[in-house]
Amino acid sequence: MQIYICVKHVPDSAAHITILDKNRIDENISFLLNPYDEHAVTEAAKIKNNTPDSEVIAVCLGKNDAEKTIRSALAMGADRGILITCDKNYDSMVTALALKAAIEQDGNPGLIFTGKESIDAEGMQTMFRIGALFDFPVATNVVRLDIEADKAVVDCELSGGITNTYEMSLPCVLGAGKGLNTPRYPTFPDVVKSKKKPVQKIAFTDLNIKDSLAGMRIVELEPLHQARQPKEIKGDAGFVAKEIIRILKQEAKVL
Repeated sequence: MQIYICVKHVPDSAAHITILDKNRIDENISFLLNPYDEHAVTEAAKIKNNTPDSEVIAVCLGKNDAEKTIRSALAMGADRGILITCDKNYDSMVTALALKAAIEQDGNPGLIFTGKESIDAEGMQTMFRIGALFDFPVATNVVRLDIEADKAVVDCELSGGITNTYEMSLPCVLGAGKGLNTPRYPTFPDVVKSKKKPVQKIAFTDLNIKDSLAGMRIVELEPLHQARQPKEIKGDAGFVAKEIIRILKQEAKVL
């Protein structure tokens, strides 16, 4: 079985982001493998170890520097990589078209993984668009996965701690959530071995992607400013506890 993992090259969340020209960032910062994709790579490697004659392929759309993210996936257990090289950032519609074209050109997917979202755009759309293009069933925020013959049984975590279980035919597209596993971070020998694994580069223009009738673009970026307003709660322990619960329910609305 060929298992494809669609990974993304994203800015390090610890980096200082500088906005340029209102709609782009200064890319002279650290980039890395999208953290949710780490769970996807770990799960794909686990399935490979339990499934004879299987192969894990990491696929990424990005600039040449995104090869570092492919190499990270290889160090975590992927067998080889495909980098679709481009000179600009594309929306989820074009990204899905490019990933689908590269996968089709390469082989026959038995399973496709993504992270449930990327930490930069947080669009949570790409896996659904890939599924629609392939006509595969899709599940996201997957926190448990069992492969049984020609089907997958998954638990998907919803808001409020609710979990739904779905039975899906293979092939399918799965967006990995944090609860799926603990990422297998590579050792030094893993990193050394990853440098010898093949990464195929395909120019975006060679995929002959047709212009989409719809599209999205970034109009303006603004830095996030959090204005904190400390509030002292006076009274005995019972009153303070009740007031905290009230604030969490009625004002913060997290309960």
